Amino acid sequence: MRAAQVAPAKRGGAIAPTIYISEDFLLTKLYVGNLPFSATEDSVRELFAAHGTVEKVALINDRDTGQPRGFGFVEMSSADAQRAMQTLNGKDFGGRPLKVNEAQDKPRGGGGGGGGGGGGYGRR
Repeated sequence: MRAAQVAPAKRGGAIAPTIYISEDFLLTKLYVGNLPFSATEDSVRELFAAHGTVEKVALINDRDTGQPRGFGFVEMSSADAQRAMQTLNGKDFGGRPLKVNEAQDKPRGGGGGGGGGGGGYGRR
């Protein structure tokens, strides 16, 4: 276990205590793909709970139809997430082989594509 130490800070003449942050408490977000459309948050939580404490489960639905999109995210401590990834990636769940890996941050920014250039009437 690796721990980060935060140096003591002075507050109004008193010294605040040193805080140790254990890597075991840092959360890792896992991408879980190729889920059967019948999967529920409870069934995914139960599957991952065999490998450690599950902090959060979010299954993604289509915003227009509300139907499941077949993927989601699970948050666990870093150590538990590593175990779950190694064990569950490729494992059959509801007749489909799961794809489990560490989630990548979604790039922030402009959203949607930009319109193309103008092709237009009267241009030379």
